This record gives sequence, C-alpha cells and structure tokens, in this order.
Amino acid sequence: MLKTIISLTRWQKAIILFAVDVALVPLADAVTLLLLGVWPNVLLSRMWDHWPLVLATMAVAGALSVLSGLNRLRLKEYQGDAISRSLLMAVLIGAFYAALGQFLDMDMRIAFHVVFALVYFAGFFTARRVLVSVLSSVYRRSRHFPRVAIYGAGRTGMTLARELKKADDLLVYAFFDDNATLAGMNVNGLPIYPGVRAAQVRDQFKLNRVILAMPSVSVDKQTFISERLARLGLDVQTLPAFTQVHGGEALMSKLLPAGPAKLLHRDPLSDTMHAGCTAYEGANVLITGAGGSIGLELCRQVMACRPARLVLFELSEFALYRADQEMRVMAETLGTEIVPVLGSITDAIHVSQVMKAHDIGIVLHAAAYKHVPLVEMNPRVGMANNVIGTAVLARAAAVAGVRRFVLISSDKAVRPGNLMGASKRMAELIVQDLAARSPGTIYSIVRFGNVMGSSGSVIPRFQQQIARGGPVTLTDLRVTRYFMTIEEASRLVLLAGSFAAGGEVYVLDMGKPVRIADLARRMIESAGYTVRDERNPNGDIEIQVVGLRPGEKLYEELMVRKGAQATAHKKIIRVREDHLSEADTESCLRDLRVAIEHGSDAEVIAVTARMVPEYTPQSLPETAMQCRIVEARRALGKAAQ
Repeated sequence: MLKTIISLTRWQKAIILFAVDVALVPLADAVTLLLLGVWPNVLLSRMWDHWPLVLATMAVAGALSVLSGLNRLRLKEYQGDAISRSLLMAVLIGAFYAALGQFLDMDMRIAFHVVFALVYFAGFFTARRVLVSVLSSVYRRSRHFPRVAIYGAGRTGMTLARELKKADDLLVYAFFDDNATLAGMNVNGLPIYPGVRAAQVRDQFKLNRVILAMPSVSVDKQTFISERLARLGLDVQTLPAFTQVHGGEALMSKLLPAGPAKLLHRDPLSDTMHAGCTAYEGANVLITGAGGSIGLELCRQVMACRPARLVLFELSEFALYRADQEMRVMAETLGTEIVPVLGSITDAIHVSQVMKAHDIGIVLHAAAYKHVPLVEMNPRVGMANNVIGTAVLARAAAVAGVRRFVLISSDKAVRPGNLMGASKRMAELIVQDLAARSPGTIYSIVRFGNVMGSSGSVIPRFQQQIARGGPVTLTDLRVTRYFMTIEEASRLVLLAGSFAAGGEVYVLDMGKPVRIADLARRMIESAGYTVRDERNPNGDIEIQVVGLRPGEKLYEELMVRKGAQATAHKKIIRVREDHLSEADTESCLRDLRVAIEHGSDAEVIAVTARMVPEYTPQSLPETAMQCRIVEARRALGKAAQ
C-alpha cells in the first residue's frame, strides 16, 4: 500500500485531487442542509430535490479546479496565493449554485448559498491539509525518502526551505541554528533547534541528511559543523554561496558534499579505535593549543575516550572560550571535568603549576605557530614559541611525572626550507633528547602533512576565493602537498601516541601527494563553476599563479632516513631519525635563548642553521641564503665574546 501511494505519478495525483474537488460539492450540500436545520432523517430527500443543481455545480467545480490549476498544485505548496484561489473558486461555485437555483425557480434562501460557499471552501482547505498529513505520515514510514534538516535559519536557509518544499523526493523537518535567541521558534512552519541538540533531533525525526545554509559563516566553522554532523552518521551537504541561489540553475543542483575528504578521494578511516582509547580513558589529559584546528579536534577525540579530566591550555582567550564551551556540552553526558587554562607554553612556572595542580598523566602538544610566511617574517617570536615553548613543556612533563608526551610535528620538519619547518625539527630534536634520558615519561613524535580545513590552510582559502567569484591564486603550478582530514589526523595521533614506548617518530600515511593546481581545479568544478583558461576563455573562475611565498617549498617529504617500520595500524609508520647529543642540544638551546633575549633575528637564524644543518631556506637564492647564514653566524660569534 505504501509503495503504491509513493509511486503515484503527477498525472495520477492530479486526477485524485480533481475527484476530491468534484466530490466536495454534494458533501457541502449535505453539510449546509444540516447546518440550516434539516433533520438527518429527511436529509436524503431534501438532497434529491437539489440533484439537478448538484450535478451542474459538480461539473463547474471540476472545470474551475482544472482552469485554476489547483488540482495540479503540489499539496506542500497549498498556501498563500493557492488558498486565495481556492476561496475565489468557492465563491464562484456558490454564485453559480444561487444563479442556477433562481433560474430553475427553486425556493432557496440566500443564506443557503452563502453557507454552501463557506462549507465548500472549508472542505477544500481541510481536504488538502489532511492529504498532506497522510502523505507526510506515509513518507515518514518509507525508507526511500531523505529526511532533511537545514543548518542556518537565516535568509539563505529560508530560501532553501521554500525550494526544498517543491521537491517530491524529500521532506524537511527542522532548522538548526547556533543563535540562542532563535531556539524554540518556527520559520516557514519548521521548528528551530540549537546545533548542540543535533543528536536528539536526529533520533526524533530519523534524519539522515543536513544541508548547511550559512554562506556568511567562516569556512573553519563550517568545516567543524560538517565534521561534527558527519560523526552523527548524517550526510552533510552545503551551498557554496548565497549568490548562487539566484542563478539560472535550480538551487538543488548547487548542493555539494560538505566532507573535505571527498575532495581528496581518501578512504574514510574506520570508526574502531578501541586500542587508542584505552590509553586515554580515565586519564588526566592536557592539550596545548586546544583552541586551534588540530588541538580542538584532539579535544573532541579525547573526550570520546572518556578521560577523567581534560585541561585545555591555550594562549588565545577567544579560542579557549570557544573550546571550553564546546567541551562542556560534551562533558554533560560523559562526566569529564573540563579545565580551561589561559597561558603561554613559554611560561615555565605556569606550565609546571598546571601540570602539578591537575595531576596530568598525558600531554598532547599541538601549540605552535604554523603559518610559514608569518614565522619567516618573525623569527624570534616563532622560535621562542615553537622551540623554547616545547623545551619548557617537555621538561616540565618529566619533572611532573607525566606518563606520555606526544609532540604534534609536521612534514615541513623534513629537510626544512623555512624557519617554521626548522622550528618543528628543533622541537623534535628536543623531544628525542629527553626521550633518551627521561625513563619516567614516554616521549613520542607524530609527523604529518597538511590538514584540510585547518585555519589558514589552502582549502579554506580556495573556498573563500571561489565564493567571491575568483580568481583562485596558486604560488606555482608544480607545487604538491600531502593532505589529510582533521578528524583522520587527530585520531591517528592519539593511536600513535598509545603505541609509543619512547623516542619514536611516527609518520602518518598521507597517501599520494596532491598537485595544488589539480586541487584548485577540482574545487572550482565541484562548486558548479568552470575554469577560465586558454582552452575555455568563457569560463567562470580564473586560476592565477602568483609565485612562491617566503620559505615555501615545491615539494614536501615525510622522512629523511630510509628503513621505515610498520606498526599495528596500516596508516601509522615508525621511522628512525638522527638526533643530537645531550650536550649539543643544551648548547643550542642556550644559544637560542641568548639570541632571543638579544632581540637579534640574525642570531636566531644562526642557531637554527647550527642545530638543523639540513635547513636550506627556499625563499632566497643560494648565494643570498649563504650570505644570510654567514652573517648570522658572525653576529652569534660577536654575541658570545
């Protein structure tokens, strides 16, 4: 029965509505007689007296139904103008009934015809509403129709809701919106729920799809929302920009998969991570950089393991506030204590106090300045945070008796071509040195490439440029990068950290490197546009080459030495890298502190070149690079005298 109703064609539905409109005439006649005092036992005889009028009016009702198009109108669209047309139709039918009655010289009061028209309209309206309810009930029981919610109850969301109501193959049940003032309200007949209640609303309405309608919201936040919804088992789609809603194509054709992994064609990571969770369950965990892209995702993944306490260590007040609010929502059902800590990892006293006060058992160190051009232009600040900060944190962990310390590193640490990469390699050397002489703490390093959706990364930048209509800017057509989703990288970091026995460098399997030019073209085409180039001069968006940025390499690597070893997980590889002696490490750290205190970028660069011999700046020609390092070393020698 359900299958039969669902499979009805538009023509068959129009025939059914035509029959309903015609059948309402004798029904309205009977109800009118009852309302005007005719007893039920004589109702049929009184209706028999009207049969010529009724038959003729049924024919007129059918004609008006067809001429007005009301029998072809989708039930979900019966509102506004359609209701006005049905009222006019009822008035015309009542007027025809009165005129024909007078022509046939039937003794009928004017009140009869007025009531008849009103009853017909009421029946018409009620019939449509009942049919909508019946069909909605049928669709809810069917597994063939997507159950949809719209994230964003603003202008774009309302436009999308109106458009989706025209679709026969899906049902929209609700809005999600993070604006607290909208919670509990209704828009276009749809209730609005806060985003934090997505799981409950999913279960209530059996949702299987969410469409993001928030083009003005930052790409980072959209990425976070889409990944959070995806973890609930929901299919997430998005509209790239509101300006596309008014294009020539249907709005539905603009919907895109919201998951960043779809752009990379990566296989999804298995949901099973029981071995990794065992190490974090019931533990007191500290995450540095907890408000950043990687740090915040690590917080979410650790929370899923049910730690006893989660300490959020963050330099940015706003980022810490955001992370704290999100983690407290998750903690309501998990029972984890959330502790927000504002501070810098270079503050040794503060770091030590936090570790001791909260009895930290595991440290996940994600705090770092990671934007290559910015660190390149600010060497002292970048090295102070990324190198000195790591030394302070790692040593405090040993003193506090922390069981596990995991450093989040980067592929840019391999044969670094910029100061940011060199700073990450120096951080690795510090952790490797401590791992060799701190038996009470298991130190490990996890190294991976670019993370999709992280703040300032290439994909959000491309998305913003595409939303503005282009151009999309590339540094070089030859540039390639390794990519991984934030969720996948964070889960593998936790898993690798649980494997560690001490001093290991783990490299995540990033798959094949992606040519950035191909990624840009793929993103433009997935947004519904065409690339404007020599082959297609009439395309929508142009790709422009602007030249390599300071410190940028054409290609990245994940390891220097050969001889990688497999681990218990196929996407985690253990490698062995050379490291400095304890004396050399201490000497370089001492010189770096002196250089930072002297305020000399040249001294900082000289220490970097000594501690990381493979550091070869990519932003300068070879002769200029050599001169820069020689000058820096001379400055360091003068400072030491």
